[in-house]
Amino acid sequence: MTAHSSPAVSLSSASPLGFGIIGVGMIADYHAQAIAAATGAKLVGIATRSAENARAFAVKHAVPFATTSVAELVARPDIHVVCITTPSGAHLEPALAAVRAGKHLVVEKPIEITTQRADELLRAADAAGVKISPIFQARFGEGARALKAAIEAGRFGRIVLASAYVKWHRSREYYSGWKGTLALDGGGAAMNQGIHGIDLLQWFAGMPEEVYACKTRRVYEHIEAEDTLSATLRYPNGALGSIEATTAAWPGWSRRIEICGENGSARLEDDHLAEWTFRVALPADDALRAVGLDPTMASGAGAPNAISYHGHLRQIQDLIDSLRDNRPVAIDGHEARKAVALIRALYASAERGTPVKLGE
Repeated sequence: MTAHSSPAVSLSSASPLGFGIIGVGMIADYHAQAIAAATGAKLVGIATRSAENARAFAVKHAVPFATTSVAELVARPDIHVVCITTPSGAHLEPALAAVRAGKHLVVEKPIEITTQRADELLRAADAAGVKISPIFQARFGEGARALKAAIEAGRFGRIVLASAYVKWHRSREYYSGWKGTLALDGGGAAMNQGIHGIDLLQWFAGMPEEVYACKTRRVYEHIEAEDTLSATLRYPNGALGSIEATTAAWPGWSRRIEICGENGSARLEDDHLAEWTFRVALPADDALRAVGLDPTMASGAGAPNAISYHGHLRQIQDLIDSLRDNRPVAIDGHEARKAVALIRALYASAERGTPVKLGE
């Protein structure tokens, strides 16, 4: 099977695509809700290590098949897409099992916690011709898409500063189990929470060529990873920028992306365009400024369960439609790798105490 082909799936309107979920932690609930609300999808089965948890999740979401065996789940011919919702550093192995069974993937962020593990998955998916839709639901917001379109249209002129700020709060109790561990979380405030803002920033402004970062455990000393990170960025075109991420700031503010240029500036707060001002105004600008925050696209600044499933729904629907229409997904696995590469560079800089060039 070539990298440009896809496994055959049933695309008739009378026969929805079958979905499976591997891992039934908190985020799996959002996947299940999104699949239930999507057009042309049905949740067929779930797999997790605990038989008790598998049964409970199956009852909650009316899933007909539950197992503790990943191999058993991915072998089912009525499952065409598998959602990977295991801990971040345990995405690769179940994802590879699904790929080898010819299944398309939805993978929670980050796609993996190192570029090496991400690359292993991407090579396998490309060779098998399966699609990966990595969860970065913030890109599907109307505000984010309007900002991306304005950048591509050149409305900002030369970008001067491009920055992301994710100043959130997580409770001490949040950091239990695999959360905050290097082996399974891959990092802290940057890799787990800040990654959505970091992905948006690189989608808007491109990848920086050099970063200089510091990180610390300012409040949550009991975890392995950072609860706070700050970095400066230098872009290939000469623009500068910043990244700030924390989980230790009470009560937690909306994620903020700022793009400032010679001909205009914008500030995206979650998916709300809180600032939208250009030297040359366009008729549509007033309408964009008047749009309030869509609560379904809120980022969960104060608690991880304060998000809506609607962002996941938009992305899962995009994958379904891409399979029916034989087109690429809006965000693929290679695109998701960029955020991981950028965060790993931030960590390398913080550990060395020196600037790091991307690609080193």
